Amino acid sequence: MRFLGLDLGTTSFKGAVLDTARGTVAHLRRASTPEPIAGLPAGHHELDPSAVLIAVRQLIGDLLRDAPDATGLVVCSQMHCMVLTDPDGRPRSNIITWKDQRTAETVHGLRRIVSADEQREIGGELRVGLPVATLSWLRSENPPEDGLIPASLPDFVLARLTGSDPTTEATNAAAHGLFHLGQGDWHHDLIAKLGLAHLRWPRVRRFGEAVGTAEIDGHLLTGFTPVGDQQCALVGAELAARELSINISTGSQVSLLSDQLGGGDYQVRPYSDGQWLRTIVQVPAGRSLSVLVRLLTEIPGSTPEPWEYVASATERAGPIELDVDLAFFAGPFGNHGFIGNIREDNLTVGNLFAGAFGWMAESYRRCAERLSPERAWDRVVFSGSLSRQFDRLRREVLSRLGDPLWRVVPTEEETLRGLLILATKIANQGVE
Repeated sequence: MRFLGLDLGTTSFKGAVLDTARGTVAHLRRASTPEPIAGLPAGHHELDPSAVLIAVRQLIGDLLRDAPDATGLVVCSQMHCMVLTDPDGRPRSNIITWKDQRTAETVHGLRRIVSADEQREIGGELRVGLPVATLSWLRSENPPEDGLIPASLPDFVLARLTGSDPTTEATNAAAHGLFHLGQGDWHHDLIAKLGLAHLRWPRVRRFGEAVGTAEIDGHLLTGFTPVGDQQCALVGAELAARELSINISTGSQVSLLSDQLGGGDYQVRPYSDGQWLRTIVQVPAGRSLSVLVRLLTEIPGSTPEPWEYVASATERAGPIELDVDLAFFAGPFGNHGFIGNIREDNLTVGNLFAGAFGWMAESYRRCAERLSPERAWDRVVFSGSLSRQFDRLRREVLSRLGDPLWRVVPTEEETLRGLLILATKIANQGVE
């Protein structure tokens, strides 16, 4: 049985043909994510729903030429994006993404209103860029009409493709910051407390349920409940119990599976098979390293392959001498980075990035201890492009974690591999 898999990412939409009988991901295709709408106020980051749907339909059409026999469609997506729709799923707002920064003051106010117990019940998900903050901002600035549905990006897309009303699954519902983890449903008391009860909240489905049938270029595809991209990628990485996941790419996350809901100085998110994902997100990584690379390549004639040069330069560098803090953007370790302990003889590319890697490694150690002070893990699982590219970065991380066992996820397409595993569950009717 063949499915089509879509990953609606931040920089690109990816798709592939998933063969559940052979266990293969084939015919990988990419399309650029539509550009954010121009001319919006500073800090706003929105996508045109029509442009997103056109891109998705085009991608599916291309994949159907590779697999005209495909019968199913599985989707994962960047999390925390939201679009308001009418009851038939038609958009009544733009898609407001997780990169939207308009709600900084709103979040400060929410943290005074939302109690510690309520924050624990929603998994610690209360920060800028989440629908809970966006909806609270809209309530004050441009109140939504009664009965509109706050749909996640993939749930909106699938609703429009299948002609159904938007529904959702726990991984995407929890990404709103208004989902009661313990009850497995919307946190209706908190929703009412924040003045959002006039909205219509999507029905929460279990994973693997058929949402509806899409007809595209004469082909019929059964669409199944979308899932969040972080959880999907970790399924693709085959994260197991007592494995500490460190994903290092443009952004970075540290995660650990748990059978207990629990709670602490981290986020808790739903995962597959009744498990929970303890995670710390927005750890500075590639986005911050790119700031350094832009500086070094600003002068004409700089190396055309800066990342390859960085990899070799850090291997040549000796012990770390420079103090580097990559918290250039708001995250769990502040929002003001620096470079210190500079001498005339040590400000080199190798030393600079070795220092940056050391800071990243120390951040991952701190995150790991937040997730599990008792170190309830035996092996580190590295994923993401930077973890594969920089040997020194991995060594710095492992050294600070006590040199545990480790493995690197061999594929760069963890989300599509995760969609294959999830599609196989559906094909085998093994979904609980």
